[in-house]
Amino acid sequence: MKEHVAGAVDARTAAAQLKERLYATIIMISVVIGLAGSGHVEALGAAATVMTASVGLWLASLVADQQAHRVMHGALARGRELRTILFVSSPLLLSAVGPLVLIGVSALGAMSLDTALLTAAGVNIATLFAWGCYGGIRMGGGTAFALLAGVIDAAIGTAVAVVKAAAGH
Repeated sequence: MKEHVAGAVDARTAAAQLKERLYATIIMISVVIGLAGSGHVEALGAAATVMTASVGLWLASLVADQQAHRVMHGALARGRELRTILFVSSPLLLSAVGPLVLIGVSALGAMSLDTALLTAAGVNIATLFAWGCYGGIRMGGGTAFALLAGVIDAAIGTAVAVVKAAAGH
């Protein structure tokens, strides 16, 4: 019985981390679309914006998780609880890696900065599609259902990102 409970906790933790990964992906789409649409950003500024967005979201998540833990448990998260919080929130930092690599490639002259930023958005949209397809497969709906789930997830994520970018967030 104890192994089953531990497995359930691990599944919840993995689900929470995946949620953060998907959220970070959508946020990063809005950041790179916003940068590409600004028309006057340089590689260094774009890299700083991507890093600032990623680190800022991560820190906000840590503060919120720690505050929620204090309210619910009457103590700071430490040890295993703190490691879980850090594990779950790590995709907020990792979401910057792809865009930063592409911005670096742009700085080396291999592509324009706009191309790098739009490519980063495209890769993240493809990531949403892939996770949607995987979720559809896990639900047992077959190939057509999985593809539809992927398209819907990518479309919704892109729409949210475009609205956020247009609103300046």
